[in-house]
Amino acid sequence: MPDTQDTGRWGAESAESTLPGRRLSELVEQAARCTADCCGASSSVIEGSPERPAAVTHPDLAALVAVQMRSGEGPIPAALERGAPVDSTDLLREERWPQYRALALDSGVRSSVTLPIRRAGLTVTLSLYSFRPGTLEDAPLGPARALGDFAAECLVRDQSYRAALTELDQLGAALRSRPVVDQACGIIMHVLGCDADAAFGILRRISQTTNRKLVDVASAVVERRGRGLEGDLAALLN
Repeated sequence: MPDTQDTGRWGAESAESTLPGRRLSELVEQAARCTADCCGASSSVIEGSPERPAAVTHPDLAALVAVQMRSGEGPIPAALERGAPVDSTDLLREERWPQYRALALDSGVRSSVTLPIRRAGLTVTLSLYSFRPGTLEDAPLGPARALGDFAAECLVRDQSYRAALTELDQLGAALRSRPVVDQACGIIMHVLGCDADAAFGILRRISQTTNRKLVDVASAVVERRGRGLEGDLAALLN
């Protein structure tokens, strides 16, 4: 299990710590350290998007991840399809994934295991590699699995945190723009003799037809104080 110092650090909220790449980097480093005979690790987040955040402990492992994503063949795609760990105990005898096998052996990797971890619509893969055959069979039951579970939970929480920040930013922008929108509606009501709902509808139609933000349209109306707008605004009512 991850120790309390590590889990506390992972749990700290900051703009940097909530980036998926940072979470994955911490995961692969710790998973490699706590797994016997492990020479390195890789991890990725699968969210149904071409942009898949990934992390590796060594540069050579990035190519192993990339060839699997390109070809759709290898322990990572197989683990995602099965929803269960997939291992290759000896790549010299492996026949399932020729491209992955050749690249792994060229990098000195003789065995590997990939764990898929699903949480709230998000899937994290954790792959462990060894220079020796038959040394990672117990990895899915070891501390690396616990680290993967914890990292996935952090990533899900991070998504919720970023979504909340975005919602707060949008709410703040709406609150800041409300006074100028109200002023613009008042000017339009005075110029055209319409009610508040009609005035706001006019602002919205101008925004849509000119591809400008509603607050920018409202600011322009307020700045001009309605001068010269009679013709433009009236045309929108036709």
